[in-house]
Amino acid sequence: MDLAAAQQVVLRLRARLAAAVKGRDDVIELVLIALLADGHVLLEDYPGSGKTLLAKTLGDSIIDDQPDDDIPGFRRIQFTPDLLPSDVTGVTVFDAATTAFSFRRGPVFAYVVLADEINRTSPKVQSALLEAMAEKQVTVDNTTHKLDALFFVVATQNPLDLAGTYPLPVAQLDRFLFKIRMQDVSREAELDVLLTAKERRSGVPESLPRVGRAEVVAARHACHELVHVTPAVHEALVDIARALRADRRVLQGASTRSLVMALPALQARAMIRGRDHVAPDDVDALLGPIFGHRLELAPGVEDAAPVIRECGAPLLERMARLSLQRAAG
Repeated sequence: MDLAAAQQVVLRLRARLAAAVKGRDDVIELVLIALLADGHVLLEDYPGSGKTLLAKTLGDSIIDDQPDDDIPGFRRIQFTPDLLPSDVTGVTVFDAATTAFSFRRGPVFAYVVLADEINRTSPKVQSALLEAMAEKQVTVDNTTHKLDALFFVVATQNPLDLAGTYPLPVAQLDRFLFKIRMQDVSREAELDVLLTAKERRSGVPESLPRVGRAEVVAARHACHELVHVTPAVHEALVDIARALRADRRVLQGASTRSLVMALPALQARAMIRGRDHVAPDDVDALLGPIFGHRLELAPGVEDAAPVIRECGAPLLERMARLSLQRAAG
C-alpha cells in the first residue's frame, strides 16, 4: 500500500467517526493517529461526552476479514472494583465431555477494546491489561495466547469522580501513546448533536464505506516504511525530553519508551496531512498528548501543558530553522 491508499483508509474512517460523534474532530484525528501508530489512547472526560460511541463506531467501521478467528471488531469492558483478571483475559475451563481443558477467550480478544472507567478496577486487573497492551498477548495458567495484530485499546476515566478509584500507575500510563482530555464541544456542535439525534440513532449511513482489517494493518506499515524521519526529529525529541527532565517543575520526566512510541505517531500525522516526511508542526502538535500524562509535576504545579510548551519552544524553533536550511540547500 502506498501513502495515497493509506490516506484513503484514514479518510473513510474519519468520515464514519465524524458522522457519529459531532464536534470532536481533533479527538478523532488523535485516535486515528494512535491507531495507525499501533498505540493506545486514554480519554479523560465526564460521562455522556461520546467516548463510548467513538470507540464503538471505530470498531464497527473495521470489517472482519478473518472470520475464522472468531475475534469481534469491538468489545467493551466495564471496569468495576470487583472485576477479576480472568474477566478481562479469559479463563481455562474443564470440559467434562472431553475430559480436557480449553481456553475461553475474554473480551480483550477484539480488534478495538473499550476499557471503560479503567481507574475503577484494582491494580491486579490493571496489570492483566498491561501485558495485553505492551505485548499483544495474555498469559493464563502459564500459557500465552496471542492477540490480533490490530489490537487497539481506547480506555476512559472520569476526572471528576474520585470515590472508589485506583489511580493508574506510571507503568500503565506509559503504555498509552496519548492521553486526551476531551473539552466541552462548541454551542454549534452541541446543537448539531440534538438536530441529528434521530438519524444517528440508526447508526452510521451505509453510504459511508467501512475499511478492512488488513487495510488498517497495511496503512500502519505504509506510514512506518514510507514517511521519512530526519535525524533532526530524533534530536528534537531527545532534547525536549532532556529539557523536561531537567526542569525544576518536573519530578519525573518522560521515558525513553515514550520517545520510541512518538516516532510512528509523528509519521502517522504527517501521512494524514499529506506529507511523506515528519515536519516541526507534527512534533509541536503531538508533544502535549504524548508527554502530558507521563510527567510527574512538582507540588504546586497543576498543568503540564505550559511546562511542555516552554521546554519545547526553543528546540522546535531550532528544528524549523534546520528544516528551512535543508530545503534551501
